Amino acid sequence: MSHELVVFVTTTNNEEAASIADTLVSERLAACVNILGAIESVYRWEGKITRDREALMIIKTTDERYPELERRVRELHSYSIPEVVALKIEQGSAEYLKWLCDSMSGDEGETER
Repeated sequence: MSHELVVFVTTTNNEEAASIADTLVSERLAACVNILGAIESVYRWEGKITRDREALMIIKTTDERYPELERRVRELHSYSIPEVVALKIEQGSAEYLKWLCDSMSGDEGETER
């Protein structure tokens, strides 16, 4: 039995996020990707405090697909060390979680979310 995950990935901009999202969904590594643009990230990089405008991807997947999803993000991402952080979904709508799993296996049919 797989467990559902939410994965956060930041990218340089919406275009990079959209390109990665298209690949992840088309390869059934993610059921859905939300892209939030124009976020500001503050972090330490090479000994300095840095501020950057980024886009945030919120990816829904399963723990079974996570290793391949992380590998693909690292291949497609422009950062040398991309943020890829996964959190388990502890609770959620049963119908949505079923759709999530079915979408990744190809069993989603024509039903609406």
